[in-house]
Parts: sequence; C-alpha cells; structure tokens
Amino acid sequence: PLIFFGGTDSCRLCSVFNRLIFGTLYPAYSSYKAVKSKDVREYVKWMMYWIIFALFTTAEVITDIFLCWLPFYYELKIAFVVWLLSPYTKGSSVLYRKFVHPTLSSKEKDIDEYLSQAKDKSYDTLVHFGRKGLNVAATAAVMAAAKGQGVLSDRLRSFSMQDLSSFQTEDEPKSTSSITTQPASGQHRTRAVMRNKSETGYSKGKCTRQREQQKNINL
Repeated sequence: PLIFFGGTDSCRLCSVFNRLIFGTLYPAYSSYKAVKSKDVREYVKWMMYWIIFALFTTAEVITDIFLCWLPFYYELKIAFVVWLLSPYTKGSSVLYRKFVHPTLSSKEKDIDEYLSQAKDKSYDTLVHFGRKGLNVAATAAVMAAAKGQGVLSDRLRSFSMQDLSSFQTEDEPKSTSSITTQPASGQHRTRAVMRNKSETGYSKGKCTRQREQQKNINL
C-alpha cells in the first residue's frame, strides 16, 4: 500500500472519520441532551470529556508532525478516542481526575495571572495599533488634500498665465494703433491751427488795404 505520513491512506481516513463522528458529533449531541435534561452528572461527564478532547487535539498537532512515522499510529489514535468515549472504561473522567484537575488546580493562580496580563497586553497593543492606524489614515488624508490643493493651484496658475498672455496679445495691436494714430491726430490739429492763423492774417491784411484805399479816395 501507498505510505502516507507513516501510515496507509485507509488508516488515515479511518482515523479522521472516527474523530469527526465519534469524537466530535456524538459527544456534541450527548452534551445537548445533558443540557436539555439538566442532569448534573451527565453535564459534568461531558464537560470533562471536552477538556480532555481539547488537550488531545492540541497534542495531536505536534504528534502528527513528529510521530506519524510510527507503525500503527493512526490505529492508536482511533483506540484512544474509543477509550475516552466508552462508558465502561470512562477514560475521559479517569484522565481528568488523576492528571488534569490536580495540575490545573495547583497552577490555577499562575494561569489566571498570565491570562489577565495577556488580556491587558492585547488591549494595549490593540489600542496602540488602532492609534497608529488612525494616524496613518489622517496623514494619508492630509497628504491627499495637500496634493489636491497643489494640483488645483498649478491649474489655476496655468490658466492665469494663459489669460495674461491672451490679454497681452489682444492689447498689443490696440496700443500700437493708438501710438500710430496719436501723431496723425496731432498733425491734423497743427495744420488746422496754421490754417486758421493764415486765414485770420489774410483777412486782417485785406481789411487794412481796404481802409488805406478808402483814405486815398477821400483825399
């Protein structure tokens, strides 16, 4: 047969099926019945089983890595789960009363202190990382707003420079035309003044001539 983690595929699948059906689902239904009937003995019995099963599952993670090459490893796991569940052997209650309960009762204070410290540390780390997350989010928002304002100011500057350049190009012909038209208007004004002066001088000279002719006639 094909060797897989130190055991055959059939034994491995049988072990998983046994743990799923007889080690998890059946004890869960029996615990439901104990809670529903409010039988203290059954309730304590299945509570002891779940404690032992939790320890077994934790140890199984390590043993599956380092001890899976042993012969009959999965068969031993199946036999152990059956021994825990059997009402004749009462393996879970035996393990709990002889080993688990004395160990936990002797180290209960240390475990409680460790758990309280872990809760405090976890709360502090959660608050610390939460503050860091808020700071990072705030800085990101500020940077985004600053970048948006910079882009907007650059666009406004480009628009203003374009407008100024267009205004300058529009004003240049007007200024040149005004510069060219101003001397022409000045020339017209000087010519009109000279004409007026010449006409007044001519009219004055004519009047004086007429007066002299009239005097000569009288004489």
